[in-house]
Formats: sequence, C-alpha cells, structure tokens
Amino acid sequence: MGKVIFSIQYDVFPAKRNDYLNLIRELKTLISAEGLESYSVYEKKNKANSFEEVYIFSSEESYESFDDIQNERIDILMSKLSDLITENSQKYTTLHEVVV
Repeated sequence: MGKVIFSIQYDVFPAKRNDYLNLIRELKTLISAEGLESYSVYEKKNKANSFEEVYIFSSEESYESFDDIQNERIDILMSKLSDLITENSQKYTTLHEVVV
C-alpha cells in the first residue's frame, strides 16, 4: 500500500494574514498522528495570502483514520481557521502513490 498526499489550498483575507500565521504556527506544533509523516504549509510564490497545507501519510489506512483523532485544541483552531479563509477559495486534492 502506497503513501497518500492530502492538500488543501485556500486564500486568506489580507487583513487576517497575521492572525492566520499565528494560528498555523500553533497548529503545526499540535498536528501529529500515527502514520502522518509530514505536515507543512506553503504560500504561493506569486500570489500573496494564498496558502496550501500538505499532509503526507505513510498509508491509506493512516490517512483514513486521521479524522478520527480527537483533540479539542485542534478543533478550536480549525474552526478559527475557517473564519480567516475567503469564501469559495478552498480546493482539496488527494493523491495516492502508485506502487509498481
């Protein structure tokens, strides 16, 4: 079974940029799970306030079980995050590694 890459792209309100960066800084210290190899956040080079979160999971199973993890602080931060993101800017991608 191959790895899974899950990503979320979105734009943040320019006036909320600092709030967003502080929130992500805390979120990065909290997000962890069995089988989560990496969690990173990137900003698009030529588009300010356009970000992408990238999760790399070791297997389909670890990806599928990720949402089952309960952490009250992460839930609060995710709720706050949704208030910083512009409407209709979210795009989700899930990639499954081809194992040959």
